[in-house]
Amino acid sequence: MCLSDKVSAILDNLPVRTGVYIMKDDYGRVLYVGKAVNLRSRVRSYFQESAAHSGKTKRLVEKVRDIDYVVTETETEALALESNLIKEYSPRYNVKLKDDKSYPFVKITVREPYPRVFITRKVVQDGSLYFGPYTDVSALRETLDIIRKVFRVRSCQRRISEENLSSRPCLNLHIKRCLGPCIGAVSQEEYLQHVREIIMFLEGRSRDLIELVRSRMHEASERLDFERAALYRDQLKVLEAVTSEQKVVSDAGVEQDVIALARDNGRACVQIFYVRDGLLIGRDHFMLDLGIDDDDTSLISAFLKQYYSQAAYVPKEILVSGDFDQRESIEAWLREKRGTKVVLHIPKRGKKRQLVEMAKENAAEALRLAKQEDEHRQFMLKKAIVDLRDALGLSDLPSRIECYDISNTQGTNIVAAMVVFQDGEPRTSHYRRFRIRGVEGPDDFECMRQVVRRRMSYLRDSEDRSSDSKVSAGRSDPFTIRPDLVVVDGGKGQLNAALSAMAELGIEGIPVIALAEREEEVFVPNRSDPIVLPKDSEALFLLQRVRDEAHRFAITYHRRLRGKSALGSILEEIPGIGPKKRKALLQRFSSIEGVRRASIQSLTELPGITEQLARDIKEYLSR
Repeated sequence: MCLSDKVSAILDNLPVRTGVYIMKDDYGRVLYVGKAVNLRSRVRSYFQESAAHSGKTKRLVEKVRDIDYVVTETETEALALESNLIKEYSPRYNVKLKDDKSYPFVKITVREPYPRVFITRKVVQDGSLYFGPYTDVSALRETLDIIRKVFRVRSCQRRISEENLSSRPCLNLHIKRCLGPCIGAVSQEEYLQHVREIIMFLEGRSRDLIELVRSRMHEASERLDFERAALYRDQLKVLEAVTSEQKVVSDAGVEQDVIALARDNGRACVQIFYVRDGLLIGRDHFMLDLGIDDDDTSLISAFLKQYYSQAAYVPKEILVSGDFDQRESIEAWLREKRGTKVVLHIPKRGKKRQLVEMAKENAAEALRLAKQEDEHRQFMLKKAIVDLRDALGLSDLPSRIECYDISNTQGTNIVAAMVVFQDGEPRTSHYRRFRIRGVEGPDDFECMRQVVRRRMSYLRDSEDRSSDSKVSAGRSDPFTIRPDLVVVDGGKGQLNAALSAMAELGIEGIPVIALAEREEEVFVPNRSDPIVLPKDSEALFLLQRVRDEAHRFAITYHRRLRGKSALGSILEEIPGIGPKKRKALLQRFSSIEGVRRASIQSLTELPGITEQLARDIKEYLSR
């Protein structure tokens, strides 16, 4: 095995300590993050000639050009750090929850005088309570609708205090979806009681909540307060309806998560059941991206670490379908997160084993459905590509499609985007962004001409250098790969601009079309009338996805530049901010909101910015 001098030197100097190691490639990208009780022996084991590594591990080792490591005091600290780094870098060779960053949570802003309850996809350390993550967004919205109907907490973003009460409530009070704290219609104590009951509901303590509401209903009835008793009666009906759908799977008071793994042809799925107060209150399944650690014990271990690193709640007991790595350290880590004892148990018999088997059957069913969906999606993508070829009269299948879009605001901060779809699916690593220069005003035609000219000049130069560039260039620069179809966002004007740029460079044989957004008409060269694809055509759906993705990519880049431009203009108005400090602030925070949210300490970390100047900046932006 041929190792670089840098890697060899690192291996020779690794400490015999507990910690986390981070393997990187030529470009500094994180390939793999791992935890080790003994960093020296664990990391060196990857590079031993005699080791019987899997194919994935061998490919990883071949790409490693640098290794960082962090020494920790305990194995539990190493485990927590490993989970955080995997989430931050999403390394290619680690087992990962698919799209784990997009899972939603329910957030309760308990630090506000009148807390709000809403869905969020970001968990921040702001003192709020979070419940989740959830994979079924529609079911989560139904849950939130029940909460607002039963408990009537506010959904607005108004800051409410005794000093700024409003004279007029919003519509939610009239339709009985809010208690009206903004006009003082409810005391803070009563409102907070509703919030506490929401927390009981989300924690799965439905039976306790039902008894509480029932007793209130009887008390109100005895006081002859029939209006309030009717309100409690309505709440009780909704809560009992929700609870009736929850299956009793254990004794009252039992609190468990039940986790089971299923595998099929290189796929893996983990099913999790949530048992609270003996009721099965919900379930989720998570598909896993397999890494080099793809045996069952490693997959369960990876899931436990990644799921509970972001989970808002850790139960007293976790039932697992099979044995897994690092059991003692994971148990200790979960105990620290919960604050009390957590038991990880692999049941062999009885009710608990039946629960695990039920979860395993559900995981296998989720895998079967996922396979069906993938097969159907692949069939529809192939059909779309074939239909597109036939509709446009192309000689070859448009396997590689490139699409270009322009974004600007009245001719300022003009940018362009190129997105690539390979076999009907986005290939994000080949996306590219362009700053348009030398164009005055909102001239979309000239902008399109410039971006196509710049992109195609790379293709012309590469083909001049090599007659086999399409094969060799696929591993390096996507600009050197010849597209099967070019799509530009717009009409005849944009189409002619792209064609003129390609003609100027002598690029031939690449079909070019334009897709006009208003009527979804397809313009092609040498034809006066557009092609109108059927509204239910898979070919049209594919073109729309490509065009919409180009638009999204372009406008995201444009907004970022526009934010920097606005920040730069505002910073020029602040006394004491010169070109160097302005540049440092732009590079660090990117936008006005970024500087506004920054702490005084983070501002003073920049060269030349004193504490007083940092306070001046914050005060100016707050105005």
